Amino acid sequence: MTHDPAAKRLRRLLCLAALLLCTSTVGHAAAVAVSDDAALKSWSQHFAEEVDHRLEVPPDAQQAYITRLQQALTEAQIDDTSAQAFVLVDRSPQVQAAFVVLRTPSNAWHWLGATAVSTGKVGQYEHFVTPLGVFAHTLANPDFRAEGTYNKNKIRGYGLKGLRVFDFGWQTAERGWGEGGKSLMRLQMHATDPTTLEGRLGTVQSEGCVRIPTTLNRFLDQHGVLDAQYEAALAEGQKLWIIKPGRALIPWPGNYLVVVDSGATERPAWSPLPVIARPVKPARKASAKKLR
Repeated sequence: MTHDPAAKRLRRLLCLAALLLCTSTVGHAAAVAVSDDAALKSWSQHFAEEVDHRLEVPPDAQQAYITRLQQALTEAQIDDTSAQAFVLVDRSPQVQAAFVVLRTPSNAWHWLGATAVSTGKVGQYEHFVTPLGVFAHTLANPDFRAEGTYNKNKIRGYGLKGLRVFDFGWQTAERGWGEGGKSLMRLQMHATDPTTLEGRLGTVQSEGCVRIPTTLNRFLDQHGVLDAQYEAALAEGQKLWIIKPGRALIPWPGNYLVVVDSGATERPAWSPLPVIARPVKPARKASAKKLR
């Protein structure tokens, strides 16, 4: 064993440097974790402040839906585990809800919020059952914006002028009319007429697309929630007219709309029917004495 004082000092310095490096690394990791937690809470607050038709989903139901999301991603062989946002939809007629969920940088899950939606209503011509699965939001099926014009029924099918129509391309879906069977439909997620139809969100109403609140449409658009590929294209210098300037982007944009069916047999308390769709109790008949 050497007793060289210089060697001893060198060993001490090396040990001290290693300790400082370790402490710095742990401290940095802790700071990043705190920063991520603060950002996640901030975005939950943004959702609560900016989106209406919100649903307060209890923690046990949240976890059940996150499990369904994970199962759907596994079945679709989506192995991208990076931090990103997902829009999850339960097409069950008893639920009719959309959930915005984040996979965090630490590979955990964070519940951003939930809203009422409308999916496909069967029994009418050219109405499809909204298809199940994982649908990528890509430039192969470019989005467009609503013109805000009225159709022959005085309905603004895509909602107010300028609202975004999220396009997921041609998908195979079950026909909801005639003898059934399957054929192609254009799967889109979009707003609806705020005066006539938005009040019915929470019930099956659409021709197969996912109808969402005007405020959720703006939230997804202005914060780039499903715009991972769009943002990558912009970073490469592509010019995309659909993207408005001055957006406040979420740090973890995603790519996927995921549609599941919980098979709920009764309406959960956290997803009440909209007022417009609730059965009206018959008025009580006045007694003969009161009529006199």
